[in-house]
Amino acid sequence: MFNNLSERLEGTLKRLRGHGRLTEDNIQETLREVRMALLEADVALPVVKQFIADVRERALGEEVMKSLSPGQAFVKVVRDELMRVMGEANDGLDLRVRPPAVVMVAGLQGSGKTTSVAKLGRWLREREGKKVLTVSADVYRPAAIDQLETLAAEVEVGFQPTQSSDDPVAAVERAVEAARTGYYDVLLVDTAGRMHVDEGMMDEVQRLQSAVSPVETLFVVDSMTGQDAVNTAQAFTDALPLTGAILTKTDGDARGGAALSIRYTTGKPIKFLGVGEKTEALEPFHPDRIASRILGMGDVLSLVEEAERSVDQDEAQQLADKLKKGKSFDLEDMRQQMSQIGQMGGMAGLMDKMPGMGNVTEQMKGQVDDRQVARQIAIINSMTPRERRRPDVINGSRKRRIAGGAGMQVQDVNRLLKQHKQMQKMMKQMKKKGGMQQLMSQLGGGGGMPGGGGGLPPGMGR
Repeated sequence: MFNNLSERLEGTLKRLRGHGRLTEDNIQETLREVRMALLEADVALPVVKQFIADVRERALGEEVMKSLSPGQAFVKVVRDELMRVMGEANDGLDLRVRPPAVVMVAGLQGSGKTTSVAKLGRWLREREGKKVLTVSADVYRPAAIDQLETLAAEVEVGFQPTQSSDDPVAAVERAVEAARTGYYDVLLVDTAGRMHVDEGMMDEVQRLQSAVSPVETLFVVDSMTGQDAVNTAQAFTDALPLTGAILTKTDGDARGGAALSIRYTTGKPIKFLGVGEKTEALEPFHPDRIASRILGMGDVLSLVEEAERSVDQDEAQQLADKLKKGKSFDLEDMRQQMSQIGQMGGMAGLMDKMPGMGNVTEQMKGQVDDRQVARQIAIINSMTPRERRRPDVINGSRKRRIAGGAGMQVQDVNRLLKQHKQMQKMMKQMKKKGGMQQLMSQLGGGGGMPGGGGGLPPGMGR
């Protein structure tokens, strides 16, 4: 997400950083380029106009013009304004009511409502320690009810059955009672959607709103619909007392215009981002971190939080102890590392959060393929325990057997073994004095990732 916008803004602002002093002329030129970048990212025109006006006012003030580093001061102004447009800080769910707290999810058909309900259920259970019940008010589509039941089982939350003959309001009221008697903390209500905004749908969600008085009414919107996302958000805002939005399919949206427009247009905060198809692919929306990501500064806080949740600390310590004792990094260790990368959102997700990778990510898209990581894990799984511990015993006949067991070619096995040797060398470097600096140099070519040569570390490439 934001790749196109990030690339344009980074190039524009990098040129400005080189100026010893800023003038009205070079600020005007830069703002013209920023304006074009925002419009190409499908940011709503009123948002662009206000954003440029606010940046210009601050950029021509003493804060920037009298700064010792005016170029950097200007970049800070742009970052601060991006944060202000998107909402300053994360606005979480307010569940401080007598249980069950009812959270209603609304939006158009196909926007990802049902999947978002499941993701939210998982997030509340794992991160907040909540006991969650779900219910589908989409009684017009039995497949939607079945989908929610399947997903609820997958994420290990409760499911209240409904029938196609049910009245949606009566069905949700029964679910509220079931949540109360079952001592659930949160009830998530998946409402019916339509292909477009119509009177019938709005009337139904308004009746549901009146009947169960949810503490949170979240609007789910597909980020890839661009300007339509903003228009739809406005229609729902006019009809319902929305408390926030969930922006879905952001992993497929390189522009990011919806994220920059919804808060300004509707006055409602974006609370979560859907960053993939899997049920764990839901992130709280942090405007400050997103602003840093857009400007190529990365998102180290989110990266650290993801690592703390996903990385098995015992396994990591065991590997560190093993290497300290002089033992080699074997294929079993490599498999564990690859699995943990997958749990942290995959290679592309990691690169998106790494500082300085904004303008590199697109160049490396072809090399970063999470499916390749899955294939490499399959190859290692096809090996015997002895082969994983002692890769040197893998001869030609063993390679053919391993390739056949994984459904791959022998050259795929050879490529994996070559990458493993490269990773062994990297691990040895990390043991030496200054090894971490050498490793970072390999990552970015001289310590500075953007434009420094270098390349992907072994195992991250194709």
